[in-house]
Amino acid sequence: MVSLLLNASLAKSSTIPSTNSTSGRDRKNFISAVSCRRAAETGKESSSTLLRNMIRTSLVPVAISLSVAFWSIPAHAGFFSGFSGIESIPGPQLPQINFIERFNEENQKKYAENDAKFKESPILKKLLEQSRLNKEKNEKAILDKYCIRGAEWGVGDCSAEGMTPEEREKFIAMLKQKAGVD
Repeated sequence: MVSLLLNASLAKSSTIPSTNSTSGRDRKNFISAVSCRRAAETGKESSSTLLRNMIRTSLVPVAISLSVAFWSIPAHAGFFSGFSGIESIPGPQLPQINFIERFNEENQKKYAENDAKFKESPILKKLLEQSRLNKEKNEKAILDKYCIRGAEWGVGDCSAEGMTPEEREKFIAMLKQKAGVD
């Protein structure tokens, strides 16, 4: 339809489609392209027109919103860009109250003493040792599991690639026995 309009506008006046020289289909397309009426008003809206309208009404807003969302030009703050802000300016010196300063010092000493006692407690040392041993044990179990899986799949450091099927089965069984997996 657009090409028909383009051709008609570029052609000489003698070649513009008229009622005498064109088929009914070309005349309908030309008139509907030139006409201000919608196809829906005539009651003969085709499926391609519906599809075109649906794409136009759904994709255009999405494309516009995506282009706005991914706009890469940074916002400029104008006069305040580069200004470090009021937080960088030290505030006025507040009056010091001796009672509050002594109270804070005493609390800090108590907290430091309690922290030292807690760090030296046998319960904490026992729990930290258990955590370290569990971490080592769990890490070894995970590595063994991955080694067995790699041998079965034929990938990684424990790959059984190049072994005969019998050697491969023996190797995987030995890995499972070593790891304690049934």
